[in-house]
Amino acid sequence: MSGGDRIQNANPQLYGRKSEREVTPEELDDDVEDKIDAREIFDLVRSINDPEHPLTLEELNVIEQSRITVDEENNHVSVEFTPTIPHCSMATLIGLSIRVKLLRALPTRFKVDVHITPGTHQSENAVNKQLADKERVAAALENQHLLEVVNQCLSTRD
Repeated sequence: MSGGDRIQNANPQLYGRKSEREVTPEELDDDVEDKIDAREIFDLVRSINDPEHPLTLEELNVIEQSRITVDEENNHVSVEFTPTIPHCSMATLIGLSIRVKLLRALPTRFKVDVHITPGTHQSENAVNKQLADKERVAAALENQHLLEVVNQCLSTRD
C-alpha cells in the first residue's frame, strides 16, 4: 500500500488462530489415498496476508473452515470469504489471492470457486462475477503490478 492511500478499516477486529492440523501417518504414506478436505483447503489459505494489514485472512476472520466445501468426487472446491467491512475495496484482490493460491497448490483436475459470503459486501455480485470469469482472472495476472501485489499477499511473513 502506498503512503498516500488511506486504510479503510484502520482497527479491524482480530480473531485467534486455529491450531495447526496434526499430520497423521496415513497422510505421510504415499501408498494411502489422501483425499483433499475442507481443513486441507483452510490450511492452504489461512496464512494469506491481508493487503491492508500485517495480518492473515484467518486472523481477520475473512476465511473460516466452515465456509469451505470440497467435493472430491466431482473435483470441486468452493471457498466463501467475508470482507471485514461491507464496502471493502480490497475484496476482489483478496478473492484473487485465494483463487491463485488454490490454483497453484491443487491438482489441475479441481474446479475452484471463490466468492463473497452472501450479504457481507455491498458489491458482492460484481466481485463474484469478476472472480468467476477465467479470462478476467488470467488478464489480471498478466498485469505485473497486480501479480506482485498478489504474490505479496501469498508470501509468508517473517
